[in-house]
Amino acid sequence: MSQPIMPHQMVYPSNIHKQWLELSAGAQHTLRLTILAVLVAVGWLIVYFTGGTAYAYPYLMLIPVILAAAWYQLAGALVSAFAVGLLMALMPLEVATGELQPAANWLVRLGLYLLLGGVAGGLFQRLHAARRYSRQASYIDARSGLPNYLALEEELSIGLAERWGETLGLMVVRITDIVDLLETLGADASDELVSAIAQRLGRVVDARACIYRFNGPELMLLLNSADHEVLEKVAQDVLSAGEENLVIQQMPMRAQLILGYTLSTPDTQNARQLIHEARVAMFEASNQQRSYSAYVPAYRKRTMQAIWLISQVRHGLEANQFELHFQPKISLADNTVCGCEGLIRWRRENDQLIYPGHFMPKVEKTTLITPVTRFVTEQALTMAANVPGGVSINVSARNLLDNDFIEMLRMLISKEGVPASRLEVEITESALMADIKDGSRAIRAIRDLGVGVSIDDFGTGFSSFQYLRHLPLSGLKLDRVFVMDLESDAHARKLLGCMIDMGHALGLVVTAEGVETRGQHDILVQLGCDQAQGFLYSPALAIGDYERWCDDFMHGERSALSLELESGRTL
Repeated sequence: MSQPIMPHQMVYPSNIHKQWLELSAGAQHTLRLTILAVLVAVGWLIVYFTGGTAYAYPYLMLIPVILAAAWYQLAGALVSAFAVGLLMALMPLEVATGELQPAANWLVRLGLYLLLGGVAGGLFQRLHAARRYSRQASYIDARSGLPNYLALEEELSIGLAERWGETLGLMVVRITDIVDLLETLGADASDELVSAIAQRLGRVVDARACIYRFNGPELMLLLNSADHEVLEKVAQDVLSAGEENLVIQQMPMRAQLILGYTLSTPDTQNARQLIHEARVAMFEASNQQRSYSAYVPAYRKRTMQAIWLISQVRHGLEANQFELHFQPKISLADNTVCGCEGLIRWRRENDQLIYPGHFMPKVEKTTLITPVTRFVTEQALTMAANVPGGVSINVSARNLLDNDFIEMLRMLISKEGVPASRLEVEITESALMADIKDGSRAIRAIRDLGVGVSIDDFGTGFSSFQYLRHLPLSGLKLDRVFVMDLESDAHARKLLGCMIDMGHALGLVVTAEGVETRGQHDILVQLGCDQAQGFLYSPALAIGDYERWCDDFMHGERSALSLELESGRTL
């Protein structure tokens, strides 16, 4: 019994086509001519051995004519038709008797061959022209006229396969504010902006690079024989060109650009890998709030790790792997613990502690932020009932704009039976300004519950005193960047003093973050700051450690701080 053919042993048409495309043009031409010659010879022999043109149907010879038309269009079809017509003219009418064909017979047959070959060749020629046009059109972005991502992939594939020893550089240029223009003036204006930016890029790189439109807001620059110095110089030139104002549909504007670039290496496998690396570098530049970034392998590893972590968040919640650590806040007026900030931690199966910076930025962009926030709120309310002062938690822009967030707060406060005033919500300026109208409405709803609301990292975002004046806030947290230079910079002290006075003028409790030295503590006391938190007092601690720290502080460190202040320590 014969063995069945396994799937991997089968020859599929797609595999044959792929192997055919891998042949060189010369090899393809030789193989085609060989097939045509074999078909002509086989047809001629069939006619001969079946007795001659009187017995066999001679139009069997049209097969190579049609095939030549498919491969070589009109010219190939006519040459093939003429060749087989002459061959058939040499064929006897009857092979057995040697009787020759009348001249009229083969002349009519030759005419029919040429006619049919000409028609077939003309049709195939038009078909090939249409395919060429369609192929060319598929490689062009119709709205901007630039080569598109298909053209980029093909050019990169050719470059990686044929330019041995030559390094290719790929740079992605993203227009970050194109959505604003799209919403304001429409798709035509955004396409006009892309074309204008492409023209500027063309002037910058001259003949050194090809420019492609990868997608709506992104252009790609492909440079041959590039290195890091060349790409960095191009990046700086591109950014400089982007500084110039543009006029789009009679409206002056300045496009905001962000860049990422990468270089091919001997290990680069294909075009898509290089494109992916350039875009990873661009996103890294965005995350770091930089104008451009070069790709390094650590970016991809970190991104893959973040993706894997996000996929495990829901399991981590179900397995009780998350916990809340607490960092104390110190009242600078009397050196007492006046509250704490709850900060999430993820303890993996191997007891590895993962800090929120590794997973929360991604979580905040997904629906996972809802169960994570619920967990944080529950833990904070439980803690608020057992420690001095209140507990503050951080919420994201997604939380703030979620209609169910307020109801969740109301339900959990009622369930835990804790006074709402012992809970405070911290919102960053960027989260608030993402949608100031809905954000303001959410803050008022939170305050109506009796929960405090504080602006976190104040001074690093928009810092608009106008929105502070109109919002029912309870507190203001000054970012650590304003604290770190207090001991060495008189201007830093004056600036921080003004910010503290401003907060007090609005009736807000002012908290300074990132206090690490006794000198910074003393300066904050003299400037009239209300509260402070930082490593000078304690890092964030697990519940049991935090409770023990509070006892130790009340009996030890608080007394030491009070004695130093009473002894007249000054700035």
